[in-house]
Amino acid sequence: MVDWLARRWVASALFMACGFIALAPAIAVSFSAFLTLIYLHIPIYMFHQFEEHSGDRFRSFANDRMFGGKEVMRPVDIIIVNLPAVWGVNLIAFYAAAFVAPGLGLVAPYLLLVNAVLHIVTTLRLRCYNPGLVTAILLFLPLSIAALIVAANMPEVTLGYHALGLAFAIAIHIAIMAQAGWRYRHMAAAAEG
Repeated sequence: MVDWLARRWVASALFMACGFIALAPAIAVSFSAFLTLIYLHIPIYMFHQFEEHSGDRFRSFANDRMFGGKEVMRPVDIIIVNLPAVWGVNLIAFYAAAFVAPGLGLVAPYLLLVNAVLHIVTTLRLRCYNPGLVTAILLFLPLSIAALIVAANMPEVTLGYHALGLAFAIAIHIAIMAQAGWRYRHMAAAAEG
């Protein structure tokens, strides 16, 4: 199942993103500007995933440039991060914002913003392009900032919601890095021992 998904999910993401964008006008006339922006995080992240993961580019880049050629990032890791963690979180953020409290949707813009910052920092640190950088700058930054600006003008979206959204977005990225770090240390220890 993992091999099947690994071969197909990136192309599927591109087609789904186009479908979600095609629905955007209907979403825009049916929901508030804030909910429309939160909704757009779903397809925009999928466009980013296409740039980042086409041809297994990000996994290869991470393993080669960040982990010294060790197979730290496996196809299953990429699938778990991108399908349930990214698609799931963005979808839940939209529904939570629509049906529970608008502020609960802030995890979506903060997830994009944190990811964009990490892409930029990685590029500056390694002094090279990293897969996903272009869409992180051209799509993630404008969309996440627009959503946060709109949210700032909504009295029901308190500072607590911003803190919660940012904390959750950071926690997701820390969990991803911690898992990769654990695998790297485990592989290094096994090679020594």
